[in-house]
Amino acid sequence: QLVESGGRLVQSGDSLRLSCASPGGTISAYLMAWFRQAPGKDLEFVAKIRKSGSTTYGANSVKGRFTISRDDARTYLQMNSLRPEDTAVYYCAADLIDYGMDPGDFGSWGQGTQVTVSS
Repeated sequence: QLVESGGRLVQSGDSLRLSCASPGGTISAYLMAWFRQAPGKDLEFVAKIRKSGSTTYGANSVKGRFTISRDDARTYLQMNSLRPEDTAVYYCAADLIDYGMDPGDFGSWGQGTQVTVSS
């Protein structure tokens, strides 16, 4: 399906870039998104990027700090000014239908990559 990479332990204020690829090849036909799940919390929509390149961000807490982007092979999540509350498992998701921001709108998922932000 999808394979995420880039998660690791960082300090508050650091930056990190997550990457997501499809071993099957190009992702150009897909709506791509990032979700995250913090310990004890529900899955949360972070950002999505359409085939056209237009973007939508979720919680106000990530706006201005996180940037989603894509090329034909991968989608990326650039995370700046990281905070301890950003600690979560980050999941990449994809779907051929070019709308939606609920987990149920996405048919393909990665295994997740752990991001831990220490204070």
